[in-house]
Amino acid sequence: MQFSDLFPFTPEVGYLWLSFISFFGSLIPFVPLPSFLLLATMAVGETFDIHALAFLSAITSTVAKQIIFYASYSGRRIIKEETRKRMKPFERLVKRYGAAAAFAAAATPIPDDVVYIPLGLAKYNPKRFFLATLAGKVVLSYVIVLLSRFFGLSYVEPFVENVHDPSVVYIGIAVFTGLVTLIIILMFRLNWEKILGKVAPWTLKDNGEKLD
Repeated sequence: MQFSDLFPFTPEVGYLWLSFISFFGSLIPFVPLPSFLLLATMAVGETFDIHALAFLSAITSTVAKQIIFYASYSGRRIIKEETRKRMKPFERLVKRYGAAAAFAAAATPIPDDVVYIPLGLAKYNPKRFFLATLAGKVVLSYVIVLLSRFFGLSYVEPFVENVHDPSVVYIGIAVFTGLVTLIIILMFRLNWEKILGKVAPWTLKDNGEKLD
């Protein structure tokens, strides 16, 4: 089976459609795959400028992640105080490495909201978050478009050539999305004082912080 049979994105959709998919694909937590695939497909051949593709994808996805960040930033007031207390050590951990953590999450194809939500809860600096996330998204977008421009989709084809039923891939994506969502739920329920107490005891110091 060919890659195009699994994900029939066509490059004729243009820059506007890429912006739409990139924004909403990044706005929905843990489901960035469609925008990555569309970006890779559009970068093949000479139809589109790779720099325009990379920056357009990076900017729209960063704006979407900024919304998620601000939702966490403001939503901390609706989280139960008991949950906030459990989360505080983890919030301090990600806040210390804020810009580096945001950049690493953006520059790699990991579920970045696992990092962004705690940064919002910890009230990390919004400008630093935006710049670090944008820089990471630019790096990731350029990696995708350059691989696609110079190698086509040949670096993806080996993973799907033995797949005969597309539904298997779609189910796999759905399962992965469910697992990552479960990780987020567990993140709020775990006792981070016990988890980080031995490896990062400095995260247990409240320094007079308020759970607002």
